[in-house]
Amino acid sequence: MASEKRVKVPESRASKIIPKGKLLAIGGKEDKGGGQPKDQTQNINFIGEQIMKRFVSELKGKEPLIVIIPTASEIPEESAQDYVALFKDLGIHNVQVADIRTRQDANKPEYVNLISKAAGIMMTGGDQLRLTALLGGTDVLQILKERYMFSDIIIAGTSAGATAMSTPMIYEGESEGGYIKGDVRMTTGLEFLKNVAIDTHFLTRGRIVRMTQAICTNPECIGIGLEEDTAILVTDGGNIEVVGSGLVTVVDGMGLTETNIYAIENGQPFTAKGLKVHLLGDEEKYVIPPYQRIQLQ
Repeated sequence: MASEKRVKVPESRASKIIPKGKLLAIGGKEDKGGGQPKDQTQNINFIGEQIMKRFVSELKGKEPLIVIIPTASEIPEESAQDYVALFKDLGIHNVQVADIRTRQDANKPEYVNLISKAAGIMMTGGDQLRLTALLGGTDVLQILKERYMFSDIIIAGTSAGATAMSTPMIYEGESEGGYIKGDVRMTTGLEFLKNVAIDTHFLTRGRIVRMTQAICTNPECIGIGLEEDTAILVTDGGNIEVVGSGLVTVVDGMGLTETNIYAIENGQPFTAKGLKVHLLGDEEKYVIPPYQRIQLQ
């Protein structure tokens, strides 16, 4: 039997679902000033505060408002104040904190109103499962999605804040490297990017194999691994520009020729053949295939 052809999405349909907002997903440990980090002393690609300066440059309007969401952090006050100080150093003084610590907080009108006025959102690092469990299905997440789809807002997240942007979302990996079936756990993220899995601290923590396991379970997804002090700026729902001193790793499973992930038992190593891997440095571009990035309303 001949193989089935992939159904193409009409351009007219795709044009109706392109978000107007931008995403800035950061791999963690982005430079916040105060001197060049020791591990960057030999990296001639390093630019101080590069990612945060790019975030500020993308803000729209006069005296733009930045809202910090420290929900993922175990120390939300401290995490939020770090960014308040950073943005003030970068010339932005209109910075407020949406201190959301419960699902009740995530439905408060004052936080919804704050986000409705923001030019930029910053989600801190911490635990991505805390972020999705507290924001999922709430008024705050609904207004974030509406703003992303229909306005010029830029929504940034670092570490857990970046990982939570995608669906599926990796939230845990037990085995060293993630090569054992069942040791990589996934759930639904905040769904700003569908059919895309984001992982952070990617090269530093050796996470390419756990990303590969995630992609093998659903080869229709694109895996994006963000190294520390490295980010992707996403425009038009799927056009990516790399920003920062490290590398972005893209794992493409569409051409997967063989895997045993469905046949083996939990606790066994898995097989994957035919994957494509791209390594992208600062200013490099990548386009998420339109089929992957359709966002149904």
